[in-house]
Amino acid sequence: MVPRIREWLSVFGGLDKELIETFAGGGIVTLTAVMENLVGRATMIELDEDVAAVWETILGGEAEWLSNEIERFNLTQENVNSILSESPQSVRERALATIVKNRVTRGGILAPGVGFVKHGENGKGLASRWYPKTLKKRILAIDQVRHRIKFIQGDAVPFLKKHANREDLVFFIDPPYIKAGRRLYKYSDIDHDLLFKLASNLSGNFLMTYDNEEEIRALAQEYGFQARTVPMRNTHLAEKLELLIGKDLDWLS
Repeated sequence: MVPRIREWLSVFGGLDKELIETFAGGGIVTLTAVMENLVGRATMIELDEDVAAVWETILGGEAEWLSNEIERFNLTQENVNSILSESPQSVRERALATIVKNRVTRGGILAPGVGFVKHGENGKGLASRWYPKTLKKRILAIDQVRHRIKFIQGDAVPFLKKHANREDLVFFIDPPYIKAGRRLYKYSDIDHDLLFKLASNLSGNFLMTYDNEEEIRALAQEYGFQARTVPMRNTHLAEKLELLIGKDLDWLS
């Protein structure tokens, strides 16, 4: 999906624009846009408190602490059980626990009840996705551009309402999907009709991504949006079709 987003931002972005990434999660769109200078600045919005702790720690000036803790963490089943069972005493400790959980659960899912990786990549089991040096490098790279990124922990809906008239904003909207959302996210109960209504009132350009469901296609048609199917690969590398939705998708090659 990232190449499509680059294409979108090459048309509607620019250094005079601010990207708003609602339902930000791992923030890949924000990071790509800022690091590649596709926009001048970005704001990420995420409701999940655990994910928020990661961004608040990195963007709040504690990237070095977090990256060092990741590098020194001895990833064993015992240590994983310990860090995930303890109540974190600070935001940065919560951030560390969240990153550990993301790397040891199936598909990196953070929703309650998800199981641990069993065989993993190349049969390495629990540690198959634990690359501390790579994680440290990524976090420190984000630290270098954090002055251009703002993070908001909370619901995206009030922000969309408040800033609907701003033409200097471009919005990337990637909500929990209808079918998979409950399995993947802690907060998956979304008023999809309201989200489409809010998008229809935005002065700035927006791009929405959704699962390829008839309900979503009907909403896109109701609000006069264009919708296109694009191939995507999920966490199991299986290809499926998803929807890109916007006011104008003529840029989509």
